[in-house]
This record gives sequence, C-alpha cells and structure tokens, in this order.
Amino acid sequence: MELTLLGTGAPDGLPRPDCPCAACALARGTGSRAATALLIDDALLLDLTPGAVFAAARAGRSLTGVRQVLLTHPHDGPAVELPAGLPPAGRVPDGRVLTLISGHRVRAVPMDAPGTGYEVISPEGARLLYLPPGGAPAGLTDPVAQPYDLVAGDVVGRPDAVARLRAVEAVGPATELIAVHLDHDAPPGPELDRRLAAAGARAVPDGTTLAVGGFRTPAAAPRRTLVTGGARSGKSVEAERRLETYPEVVYVATGGARNGDAEWAARVGLHRERRPAAWRTEETCELAELLSADGPPLLIDCLSLWLTDLMDRVDAWSDATWADGGERALRSRTAELVAAVRGTRRTVVLVTNETGSGVVPATAAGRRFRDELGRLNAAVAEECEQVLLVVAGQVLPLRG
Repeated sequence: MELTLLGTGAPDGLPRPDCPCAACALARGTGSRAATALLIDDALLLDLTPGAVFAAARAGRSLTGVRQVLLTHPHDGPAVELPAGLPPAGRVPDGRVLTLISGHRVRAVPMDAPGTGYEVISPEGARLLYLPPGGAPAGLTDPVAQPYDLVAGDVVGRPDAVARLRAVEAVGPATELIAVHLDHDAPPGPELDRRLAAAGARAVPDGTTLAVGGFRTPAAAPRRTLVTGGARSGKSVEAERRLETYPEVVYVATGGARNGDAEWAARVGLHRERRPAAWRTEETCELAELLSADGPPLLIDCLSLWLTDLMDRVDAWSDATWADGGERALRSRTAELVAAVRGTRRTVVLVTNETGSGVVPATAAGRRFRDELGRLNAAVAEECEQVLLVVAGQVLPLRG
C-alpha cells in the first residue's frame, strides 16, 4: 500500500493566513504545510482540501483513479469545489465498514472529539490508521490482535491518542508514526523533529510517498535523557513532553512532603495537574533501586532535590563531617546512582538544575552543594544518549 501525504498541516494550513506569530513567520519553504490530505494507492482520498489536484501533481500523482473520497472532520469556511471526475465526498458512520472496488477495506473508527478516524486495510493486508485533527480513538479497552503498520495523526496536539493506541498494542515497535495536522503550536524546525523522535514519530514534507506494510527499522528513540536548566526555565514541562505518548509512566518525585509549607504544596499540585491521569507517582529518593528494576518509563524530577536529601543523610553540610567521611559517603552514593543510570533497561528522563551560572553561594555548604551537583550532572549526562538544556522555554540539544 502506498500513502502519499498531499498535505500535513492543520485545517488552516501552516503558516495560517494573516497570522503574525513567530511559528508562522518561520514556516516558509519546506516548512510550510497545506491542510492534511492522504492519497492511498491513487484510489482513496482521505480529506478533500483546496488545491488537492495541484498537490497531487506536485507529488507526481494523479486523482483520476480515485474511487472514494472520505472526510474525517467538519470542514469550516467556504465549500471546497469538487475537482472534475472525483466522486462526492462523504463520511462513514462510526463502526461501519466500506469495501472499495479497489479491494481496500475502510472502517470508521469512533473518536472522542468531533470527527471520524479511518482504518484502511489494503488487499495485501497492510494496515493504516488515520486520525482527524484533535481526535483520539474512543472506547479502546482490550488489546488488538495486530498492530497497525502506520498511524497518521495529531501527535503534537493529542499525544494521548498515541498513548491509548500503545496501551492496547495497536501501536507497536514496528509501527510507523507520522505526525500530521501540524499547526503553529508545534515547535518549528529541528525541535519538532527532536520532540517527535522522543515519541517514536516523525514529520515528513508535503508530497511524501510512503510504503505501508513493508519492512522498516523501528524508530530509535533515546532511552536515557537528561533535561537541565535554571529555575522556571520549562525543564520539567519539557521532560514531561518526552514521555507523554506512553500509556504508563512512573513519575518519581524526589522532593518529598513538606508539612505546613503551603507554597511547596501549591507547586506540587500544579505538577500533578499537568501530568496525565494514567501516570503513577512515587515519592522516593531510592533511585538506584527503581532504575535497576524492570517496568514502564521513569520520569525523575529532580536530581538536585535527590542530592539535597543525600547531603542531609550523610550530614555533608557540616565541614567537620564532610572531612570525616561525609565526602566519601556522598561520592559512594552518587557513583551508585550513575552506575544504575548506565545499567538501566528502562526508558528514563531525568531532570536537574543548573546552579553554577549565577551568584556564588555565600557559605561553604552552599558552594559544596553547587560543586557536587555540577559533578553529578556531568556524570549522569555522560551516561545519557540525549542531554537537553532548557533556557527561557527553548530547548538546546547538548547531545543526541
């Protein structure tokens, strides 16, 4: 089965008409995207968009052989003129199966938002799922018999759709994930590629033709990622984005509870509200044990609080204790953590702080913490395939 993406953008395209935002200003040349439309084996057109005939011609395809045109979502604005020779566009009721003269079987998949998803099975058995903008499959409970070969959907806007499909094994290691319906909310340029790669997905230029169902090497998502940055830089949000397409994640909070501290409780509450409901939270500083065990991905937030707890345990704040075995005890525990990061088989994202770029601490204990955190960050980064620095909400890749 051949899939040609005539467009990969949001319904209004990218850049949006008359939009002055920075993302739209940068969406020029190969970064511009027409509204998403899929042409399958030159026989089935999913979503009729303005200029579809010209988009097909630019991709080296023709719409003259199209036998069915199906819509996935309400199309606002003026009606799109039906090109000559194309059958009328329509939508299939949820759950209904349509068999085309070409031999393709199309099933309408219910969504949790206005719109219809379409499962397409070729005569040879290749399986494709196309999701509408802003939509995720509804009612998924039991594991499926066979994963899709390719899923095209709103990976940036609805990462939970991918998580739902992964939870029932509809998306497996060999499933090709293609991000479509890309809007100006998606990060421009290489950052989009990095964020999608963390989800095992990718974006392709308009006009790309893909073979569905052939052998492909699974996408190589980084297994260990360190996210660092200053206070309120957006590092925790970025870390959460790296795992938001996974159905189950263990969020490891190393800060613990601070009874009577209302401001700290408010911070913790904001973090919890931002995370997907399916994620499980563990409040612990026993990180080596978690990293050594099998299980779902880990998000550890953060190493600086873990180090604070460790310095409390070995009384590393005291100059006398530090000189009398405290330094040795702390280095032994940090080495244990670094070894656990090196040996873990789990997908893990670790968050830490950059504390050495500002004011020099006034006390010896403060300078000791700064120095030990710098050493810990460097040692953990050495064991990670990807290291990201977040500054003012912008992600700068340091490795990977």
